Amino acid sequence: MQSWRRRKSLWLALSASWLLLVLLGGFSLLRLALPPRPRPGAPQGWPRWLDAELLQSFSQAGELPEDAASPQAPHGGSCNWGACFDTSKCRGDGLKVFVYPASGPISETHHRILASIEGSRFHTFSPAGACLLLLLSLDAQTGECSSMPLQWNRGRNHLVLRLHPAPCPKTFQLGQAMVAEASPTVDSFRPGFDVALPFLPEAHPLRGGAPGQLQQHSPQPGIALLALEEERGGWRTADTGSSACPWDARCEQDPGPGQTQHGETLPNATFCLISGHRPEAASRFLQALQAGCIPVLLSPRWELPFSEVIDWTKAAIVADERLPLQVLAALQEMSPARVLALRQQTQFLWDAYFSSVEKVIHTTLEVIQDRIFGTSAHPSLLWNSPPGALLALSTFSTSPQDFPFYHLQQGSRPEGRFSALIWVGPPGQPPLKLIQAVAGSQHCAQILVLWSNERPLPSSWPETAMPLTVIDGRRKVSDRFFPYSTIRTDAILSLDARSSLSTSEVDFAFVVWQSFPERMVGFLTSSHFWDEAHGGWGYTAERTNEFSMVLTTAAFYHRYYHTLFTHSLPKALRTLADEAPTCVDVLMNFLVAAVTKLPPIKVPYGKQRQEAAPLASGGPGPRPKPQAPAPDCVNQIAAAFGHMPLLSSRLRLDPVLFKDPVSVQRKKYRSLEKP
Repeated sequence: MQSWRRRKSLWLALSASWLLLVLLGGFSLLRLALPPRPRPGAPQGWPRWLDAELLQSFSQAGELPEDAASPQAPHGGSCNWGACFDTSKCRGDGLKVFVYPASGPISETHHRILASIEGSRFHTFSPAGACLLLLLSLDAQTGECSSMPLQWNRGRNHLVLRLHPAPCPKTFQLGQAMVAEASPTVDSFRPGFDVALPFLPEAHPLRGGAPGQLQQHSPQPGIALLALEEERGGWRTADTGSSACPWDARCEQDPGPGQTQHGETLPNATFCLISGHRPEAASRFLQALQAGCIPVLLSPRWELPFSEVIDWTKAAIVADERLPLQVLAALQEMSPARVLALRQQTQFLWDAYFSSVEKVIHTTLEVIQDRIFGTSAHPSLLWNSPPGALLALSTFSTSPQDFPFYHLQQGSRPEGRFSALIWVGPPGQPPLKLIQAVAGSQHCAQILVLWSNERPLPSSWPETAMPLTVIDGRRKVSDRFFPYSTIRTDAILSLDARSSLSTSEVDFAFVVWQSFPERMVGFLTSSHFWDEAHGGWGYTAERTNEFSMVLTTAAFYHRYYHTLFTHSLPKALRTLADEAPTCVDVLMNFLVAAVTKLPPIKVPYGKQRQEAAPLASGGPGPRPKPQAPAPDCVNQIAAAFGHMPLLSSRLRLDPVLFKDPVSVQRKKYRSLEKP
C-alpha cells in the first residue's frame, strides 16, 4: 500500500511539474506585448505589457534598465483635460483654432503649414472667438526658440505644436498649455491631455504624400523575415532561416546572412525591429508603416503617435527586448492571417493619418475636437477602419451606420428609397418630363427641385405621388452639393434639368447603388489621362473602353458626400467650381475617389439620349457636342489634393438577361433595350 501511495505521489508531482513547464514554456513564446487601446485621460504610458502578472520584475515602472534616462517631470505638472482646458469657449461652433502669427521671418515650410491650417474648417481669424490658440514652434526650422505670445494666460486653451524635436531649451513655462510633440517620452507625456505626434523627417510632404508601398500583402517566397534599423540610417535584413536575435548583443548564435539597405530605402521585410532606446529611432516607425513592414517596437520609451485614438494592436507589436529568442520564435510562428491583417492596417494608417504633414496636423485637431465632444465623438471603429476619422466627420454623425463605408462591417444595408435632386440652371425651364419619369420609380421617396437661375419660380408644378419641394438656390453651381436638411434619404439621384432618363434606368441604377453605397453610380462617363506632350493631366469625354468619372448630371451617390463637399473641401476648390461650372463634375469625382480609393460604376443608358445629353450643368441651351473642362481644371484640382486619386475602370453593370436572346416578357428592365 505504501509503495502504491509513493508512486501516486510521485506521479502527481511529475504531472504538476510537467503542467507548470508547459505553461511557462507556452507563455515564453507569447511574451509579445500588444498595446491595448488607451483610454483618454488614463495615467498610463507605453509600453503596457499583457504579461505583467508573470513578469513582475520586468514590467514594474520603478525598475528601469541601467542605461535608461531618468524620469522627467511632465509638462505642466498634474494638468489634465478637465482641469486645464475650458470647454465653454467651444460651445456653438465647436473647435475653432486661431494660429499666432510669426514674430519674425518664416521659412517656406512654415508658411505652407500655416496655409494648410488656415484652409481647414477649424480655422478662425479672431482670437476672441477661438476655442484653441495654436503656437507653432519655429525651433526645427529657424534654429530659434519661440517666444511667449501676449495672450498666453498661463497657457490655458493653448496648444504648442512641435513637428520636430526642439533643439533649444524652453524659454517660457508651458503652464496649462497642451503639447503636441514628436515622439514624446512616456515619462513627460500626459495621456488624455498632450498629443503624441510621429517623428517626421524634414522632407516629409506637406500635402497628399506618397502611397503605401506594399505590393503584395502575403510574404513572397524568399522575402526576409526581419529588417533591423541601423544607427547610421538604413535597414539590415536577416535571413528567414535565422534563429538568432541579431538586435541583442548578448546572443551568441550566428545571425545568419543579411543585406544592408542604405539611405532612405524602405525596408523589404515582413517585420521591422525598431529600438525603443533612442528617440531618433522613432523616425523609422513611419518608414515601416509606409513599406507595409509590421513594426516590432523593442521596449519603446516614447509614446506611439495618436495612441489616444489609434488602436495600435491592429498594426504594430510591442515586445520586450530582454526576451529576444522568445520574440523571434513568436514572430516566426505568427499565422499568415494575422500577418495579413497587420500589414493591411499599416497601409490604412499610413494613408489616413501619416502620409503628409497636413494629415498629421488635421489629425491632431480632430483628436482635440473629440475630447470636446466627449461621448458624442468618433467611436473607435471610425478611427481604425477605412476611410478614417478625418473623412468620417462627427458633425454629420457618430454612428457608423449613417456613413456609406461601414455597412459590410455592421451587417446592414442602405434603406430602399432615394431622393431626386434636380438642378435647374439657365434657361430655367421646369423639367416636367424628367419629374414624371423619376416619380414613376417605386424607390423614389421625394423630389427636390433646386431653382438656380434669374427667372421667377413657376407658380404650378406637376402633381406627383411623393412630396415635391422647390428650393430657391443661390445661383452657384456648388449649391448642387450642399447638405440640405430637407433631404431625408441616404441615396441621392443628382440630375440636371436637361437630363433624360426612363423609369427603368432609374430603378436599375438605384438597385446597383444599394450594393455599392460608398461609390458613385452613373450613366454618362469621362476619363482622365496623362498628357506627355504638355506634362500634365488631360480629360476626355469620348466613349472609350475605360472611364474614371461619371457625370453628376445623372448619378446616384450617398448624401454624406454633400457634407464632405461643403465642409471638408478647401474653399478655393469650391470657388473654382463656381467660376468654372464644367469643373464641378471633376471635383465631385475627385472627392469620392479620394475617400473610397475605388472607381465609379457605370450602368446602361439609352444610346439616343447619351448622344444628346449635356456634359455639365452650365451654359444655356442644348449642346450636341460635350463641352469638356479645361485641362487646367483637372491639374488645379490634382495639385490641391496633392495626388491623382482617380482610378480607371472597364466595368459596366447590366441587368441579368440584358440583350440576351430570350423573350422580352422574361426581362425585368425591358425599356433599357429600346432604341
